[in-house]
Amino acid sequence: MTMTQDRLLALRDLLRDFELPLEHAHQGPFLGAALRQLRDDGLDRLPLPGGGDTLRRWQALATVAGADLSLLKLYEGHTDALAILAELDGDALPGTWAVWAAEPPGVSVRIDTREDGQVRISGSKAWCSGAAVVEHALVTVKDEQQRSQLVAVTLAQPGVSVGSGGWNAVGMAATHSVTVDFDNALARCVGGPEEYLQRPGFWHGGAGIAACWYGAASRLASYLRYGHSDDPHAMAHLGAVDAALAGAAGALRECAGWIDEHPAAPSELAARRVRAQVEGAVEAVQWHVGRALGATPFCRDRRFARLAADLPVFLRQSHGERDLAHLGLHLKAGHEEAWAL
Repeated sequence: MTMTQDRLLALRDLLRDFELPLEHAHQGPFLGAALRQLRDDGLDRLPLPGGGDTLRRWQALATVAGADLSLLKLYEGHTDALAILAELDGDALPGTWAVWAAEPPGVSVRIDTREDGQVRISGSKAWCSGAAVVEHALVTVKDEQQRSQLVAVTLAQPGVSVGSGGWNAVGMAATHSVTVDFDNALARCVGGPEEYLQRPGFWHGGAGIAACWYGAASRLASYLRYGHSDDPHAMAHLGAVDAALAGAAGALRECAGWIDEHPAAPSELAARRVRAQVEGAVEAVQWHVGRALGATPFCRDRRFARLAADLPVFLRQSHGERDLAHLGLHLKAGHEEAWAL
């Protein structure tokens, strides 16, 4: 079952009235149930990146992002895990998945021993979104030679401990992005050392995150489009928002087409470029919507306020000027004309 146009419409219909419960304690289980519903309905079976229908995949991600960014965080991780497993010939066990690949300084997971084609892992993994509600995870660990190795872990086993603290942000709070501790937990290797980072799909997935940013920004912009008078200043802000989103949409379509035409080609430059383009558009949307609407929706509209709090945190999956510097270095090292029309 794949994401046809009809199923994309079904996804939009299902999420049209999605809203997290007000009580913070109930948000995690609610998100877990919503993710399982999407999986049970087959709405997680997205076209694989580079398979000829990358734009449809990104449209699904943008749709979920427009409904709720915390749900999107879990949904994107789950669908990314399925794509990674398909690319690296790993078996996807039934259930919900996450991808935990952050490598902050001083916190890591290592392979302790190998046994019967599997490995035992120990250590701590930070920024584990959805840890309390998903069933399996793809986790980056260090092998015996300190190389990055991707492993698949089932969480309901001895030696896996999900933390409960460490996330103090108001934005994206429902994702419960906590630290998970592993103590001689059983896992299996997915692909070889460094293969997770070197595969073509790594940057395909990175570009897809920009589609998530776009979907959330489009939803934020809708409050200005449909909920304001024809005040000329508001209309000027709306015009600026439209121009920014149209440019970002064009960049996403172009990048998706390029990936489908060159599925095995190095795509870091294309991915970094589209991420920078969309990030700039999203920041413009945030500024213009806030200027046009003033304090009222931030204070009186719970869904708007949640989105306005979640989006800046989620957007920081970009590394700002560091990402732009990498883009500049790639461009500097190239030999083709970059800006020919």
